[in-house]
Order: sequence, then structure tokens, then C-alpha cells
Amino acid sequence: MARSAALFAAFRQEQADPDRFYGTLARDTVAQLRSYTRLEGAVVVDVGGGPGYFADELRAAGARSVCVDPDPAELRLRDGRLPQSAVMGSALRLPVRTGAADVCFSSNVLEHVPDPPGMAAEMVRATRPGGLVYLSYTLWLSPWGGHETSPWHYLGGRYAAERFARRAGRRPKNDFGRTMFAVSAAEMIRWVRARPDAEVVDMLPRYLPRWAKPVVRVPLVREVVTWNLLLVLRKRS
Repeated sequence: MARSAALFAAFRQEQADPDRFYGTLARDTVAQLRSYTRLEGAVVVDVGGGPGYFADELRAAGARSVCVDPDPAELRLRDGRLPQSAVMGSALRLPVRTGAADVCFSSNVLEHVPDPPGMAAEMVRATRPGGLVYLSYTLWLSPWGGHETSPWHYLGGRYAAERFARRAGRRPKNDFGRTMFAVSAAEMIRWVRARPDAEVVDMLPRYLPRWAKPVVRVPLVREVVTWNLLLVLRKRS
């Protein structure tokens, strides 16, 4: 519970204090990832890693990390410089050869692409047989599904974005239909179960205590309560 409380407290500082938010999340995420696989010497592709917070923590854990992101502004967001080992490229067409990664990793990016299954398929493609895919994303019907436009996204994504624009005098960074899309737990769980080339290692609410894991098996309820769904997959031979 203490871990969950610390993470949710950090979320409130995402835009006001990104170093605190992303630093806290990156440390927690890498610790979680290490419970599934060895990182020392592993080649890790960080999909949509932006300014490199996750890549830095992965390297600190002994991994050889490459950060892939399509937006040069996001890559330079932290201090104006490109992160170490950064590569510009789309999550829907990763500039990575098939089977190159020991771990293909993505945190909170899937809801920002127009083709979530396509991005997930690219991550599986880039991973070697026996390698791990770590994929987490914010569920649309969760309390933070609309990001900075929440909770008005419950009345519709476009309505929430327009309301934000009227009040703030600018478009939201996470603009529904342009830089943010509605992704459900059900959609990606169906996708995972239909994949012949990947087996499920784990499915759980990423930010909640481990005992909350069974909620992922409850349709409809999971869309709200899970908040952020983590899918951990193993690439089949």
C-alpha cells in the first residue's frame, strides 16, 4: 500500500515536476521488471521512452538500453539534450531488427498510438525467442484515462479535450484522437490470448498492491479499477 500511495502522489506532479514523477516511476518500474528477468548485460529496447528516465535506470541496473521515440521534442524534454543511445523511430515500425532485444519495454505509450495491437505486435517481433515483453498502459475508463483532461473524459474524449482547451487557452498535451486514444483492458487481453508467438507471464494492475491482481479477471470492473494494466509476455521459440 505504501508503494501505491507513493506512486499516486508522484502522478499529481507529472507536469509540474516531471523529474520527480518520471524518476520515481522509473525506479519502481525497473525494480518490478527485475522480478521477471535478469537485466545485467541484457539488450533492452525502451519503446516511447522520451527523455530517457527509464533508459537511465535500466543502464544503472546493468542493461544495454536503447530508447526509441518519434518526437525530438520529447527526447530533449529533460535538459535539451538527446538521451544516451536514443534513436528516432515509430513504435508502429520499430527501427530494430527482428529478435534483436532480450527485453522490449514500454511504459504508458500504448494509449498514445492509433494502433495499439500494431505497436504490441512490433514489440513481440523485436524480441528474441525466450525474451520478455513488458508492456503497460493507462486504461481509458480508469480515473486517469483522460490524463490531464480527467475526469471529463467520462463524458467523451473530444468533449474533455475541448473543455481543457477553453479553460487553459491551449490544447492538452494528451489530445484525444490526436495524441491519445481509448484503449481497454479487454482489447489487449484478447489480442494477447490470440497470439501464437507469445505466452502470458503475468497480467496485473501495475500500480496496485499484488493482492489486487484478481481484479484483472473481472470484465468491466477491471476497466476502472485496474487503472494501469501491465502485460508481461514471453516470446515463444
